[in-house]
Amino acid sequence: MAKKVAGQLKLQVPAGSATPSPPIGPALGQRGINIMEFCKAFNAATQDMEKGMPIPVVITYYQDKSFTFARKQPPVSYFLKKEAKLKSGSKAPGKELAGSVTKDQVRAIAEAKMKDLNAADIEGAMAMVEGSARSMGLEVKG
Repeated sequence: MAKKVAGQLKLQVPAGSATPSPPIGPALGQRGINIMEFCKAFNAATQDMEKGMPIPVVITYYQDKSFTFARKQPPVSYFLKKEAKLKSGSKAPGKELAGSVTKDQVRAIAEAKMKDLNAADIEGAMAMVEGSARSMGLEVKG
């Protein structure tokens, strides 16, 4: 018999460094999920990734207090900041530029994020990434 799903929880956790401290501990604890078991499983699954990279994770928890989780790709903003070699985006997007990215870099980001984006093709995914770049105050060079 299939397990009965009690709910889903979405978190953004740094790769390889999940700890029971907030925000992970309280979010899992109030749902009765074993916090240390999640931290160990998540850290093992992300040990080959760059440490500290923000990883969105969807945790499905069941009535018997067990859980499964699915990892997604890091946010587009993380990739854009990394490609443009920035600490943060522009404080006034649209008025001042924080940096720039090339079309080739945008294509690479779109290809990496393709399975997480709601786009039919790579051009649509590139348009989404370019929109995120503009909202961060980045210029997209041709």
